Amino acid sequence: MSDIAGFTQSYIETNGLRLSVHQGGQGVPLVLLHGYPQNHMCWARIAPALAQDFHVIIPDLRGYGDSDAPADDADHHTYSKREMAKDVIGVLDYMGLERAHILGHDRGARVTYRLALDHPDRVDRLGIIEVVPTGDFWGAWDAELALKAYHWTFLAQPAPLPERMISADPRTYFDWTLSSWTQCRTLAPFEGPALESYRRQARDPARVAAMCADYRAGAGIDRALDEADRLAGNKIAAPLHFVWASAGFPARAGDPKGIWQAWCAQPVTGQELHGTGHFAMEEVPDAVLQAVRPHFLPD
Repeated sequence: MSDIAGFTQSYIETNGLRLSVHQGGQGVPLVLLHGYPQNHMCWARIAPALAQDFHVIIPDLRGYGDSDAPADDADHHTYSKREMAKDVIGVLDYMGLERAHILGHDRGARVTYRLALDHPDRVDRLGIIEVVPTGDFWGAWDAELALKAYHWTFLAQPAPLPERMISADPRTYFDWTLSSWTQCRTLAPFEGPALESYRRQARDPARVAAMCADYRAGAGIDRALDEADRLAGNKIAAPLHFVWASAGFPARAGDPKGIWQAWCAQPVTGQELHGTGHFAMEEVPDAVLQAVRPHFLPD
């Protein structure tokens, strides 16, 4: 059973933990990776349409949804995007898949590009929604962006400060986060089952801790991994299509498409979406489909 129409759910043991994975459709494999503070349900409005053309695979990232939420380590390697990318590689291995397309949003997009850098032989084409690379985003901060993206520093504070503050009233915190990042500034774009799934994981202290660990990794090891690749001249080999919202986070980072081009060996294609905030798949699902499907179905 699955809460995405036409999809089934199963559990896969990989990289020392158990991941919840939803699947649907047939054809070339396309992995969808969600972000914060969401889970597989952020894809529910577009996954059935993509399943008409692809074998769509939607894992819950470690710490999110119904996947395991392991305890973090002192250096936050446990929630580094390198480890999360290994989780995805393990899913492909379990399914006997040599290669796949990868499409990621938010934190899942950070896993997507890390996977492409660490495992270039496993990726066909990449899609990135609503992020620029971690180190570049930190480097773009000014007062305005710091206020908009305050959660990057708040969630990365040492445990247990953010965990305790969030868990005092998790529904209010996560509802406010979701609504404040939409263009309409309400919860209207989020369908009932998806919103309840986000609220349910917000009530789980282990998942709140995992989300904080995710951002602690982003402030430390993930940024360091990016810098090491930059200094080594490593590039993303796979064709990359970048989608960002006019009212989202990357739009405030200067030239977001140009930032991605500096990381890629091939020309980056891209599209700015209007009428949406950060959660484009739920705010403007048809526009997202039109933006990403041609990239994964090249002539």
